[in-house]
Amino acid sequence: MNRPLPAPRLRVPTHEDALAWHRVFADPEVMEFHGGKPAPLSVYEELTARQRRHDAERGFCLWTILDESDEVLGFTGAQPWSPQWGPAGAIEIGWRLGRAHWGKGYVTAAARETLRRVREAGVPEVVAMVRPGNERSIAVTRRLGMRAAETYPHPTLAEDALCFRLELNCRTDNAA
Repeated sequence: MNRPLPAPRLRVPTHEDALAWHRVFADPEVMEFHGGKPAPLSVYEELTARQRRHDAERGFCLWTILDESDEVLGFTGAQPWSPQWGPAGAIEIGWRLGRAHWGKGYVTAAARETLRRVREAGVPEVVAMVRPGNERSIAVTRRLGMRAAETYPHPTLAEDALCFRLELNCRTDNAA
């Protein structure tokens, strides 16, 4: 990205953010690589509650991304990888953004702030699990300085999941 990045604000998700996430992620394009269809509100209620616990226990979570006018754009952050397959024991960085905000640099800016915060929390390395074909997310991993590390057979899809890694003891997250 050659233009200056926006300056989104990150906050621990509130109970009200569950409804905002549900609304922002109701777009099938947004959900293309996350099951293809909108999730029920109850999924986001549980997810925001879990993220508040993660932040209290670990000092990081999936934070709500807000723009300069405090509009909820989506989330970014980090959490332990919980599925029984993939990079067991890893801390995964991730993001999801409402369609209206794609291509404006919000995810890259917010993910860089996430890397700063998880580094401060003492996390030595993060992974990003990305489905093949999700070129937008693959581009973000590159902007963050992550490297393609390995693939894992997906348990329910006929494709391997791509795993990108970044050691946080180096400063590669400032790559353009």
